[in-house]
Amino acid sequence: MNERDFVYIQHILECINKINNYAKNGKNDFYNNEMVQDAILRRLQTMAESTQRLSTEIKDTLPNINWQGLSGFRNILVHDYLDGIDIENVWYLIENYLI
Repeated sequence: MNERDFVYIQHILECINKINNYAKNGKNDFYNNEMVQDAILRRLQTMAESTQRLSTEIKDTLPNINWQGLSGFRNILVHDYLDGIDIENVWYLIENYLI
């Protein structure tokens, strides 16, 4: 692993830890607290952005990760915010993949 990949992996892990902290009060708090939603959505966006910057070599060592899906998710978070983000789908992602 090169130094650049290491920095991005550290950033990804930091984002996951912060998302877990923001989501610690559970689903109802997430659904009813816009600040928690905003914080989590921002961290998901920056985490997904960091995955796009990882080298092909590191991605090839982790073929079970849907890198293209992460990239698409990032694009939705960044570009489709006016159409609304499906908060239920975001919570599903948090609950099933990050917590």
